[in-house]
Amino acid sequence: MPKPHLAIIVGSNRKESINRKYAAALAKLAAEKFDVHAVRIDDLPLFNQDHEANPAPEVTRFKDEIAKADGILIVTPEHDRSISAVLKNAIDWGARPAGTNRWAGKSVFITGTSPGALGTALAQLHLRSMLGASLGANIMGGEAYISFKPNLFDDGGNIGDETTQKFLQGFIDRFASFVGKLSGK
Repeated sequence: MPKPHLAIIVGSNRKESINRKYAAALAKLAAEKFDVHAVRIDDLPLFNQDHEANPAPEVTRFKDEIAKADGILIVTPEHDRSISAVLKNAIDWGARPAGTNRWAGKSVFITGTSPGALGTALAQLHLRSMLGASLGANIMGGEAYISFKPNLFDDGGNIGDETTQKFLQGFIDRFASFVGKLSGK
């Protein structure tokens, strides 16, 4: 039986983003249970309802990648106590136009890291509200607020702290089970 397909979305367009590094480390943890694919969002044009009927190729590609995913891992920074503009833009494109919502029924795990003590808690709360309540995604319960510290990643790009690595592996394992139950894989 093939592994479920996991789409990873990083809610930052910054090249050296700590959340991009965090997503790469999570992809390594998930590789045994999932076929992992990073989904690009930084090339999406700014959402404009005038362009829904004839979307840019980047939008079509993005929506196709979301449609093919059995599960979606969103790794978000926190910008002004909410999600980033680039991530909100991707969510809008994924949901529009009416009748083509790619988020509905998708299994989603949300996490993120920041230097603050709450580690993206408010951004994650907003995402849960948008994707779950408004757009019909199946959001996995539990919270993974990771405070960024210099030793979060080792030189190989893995989670550097053993306690944090075990905690996150537990989330990945639970998500694999969650996706399996909902997708039949």
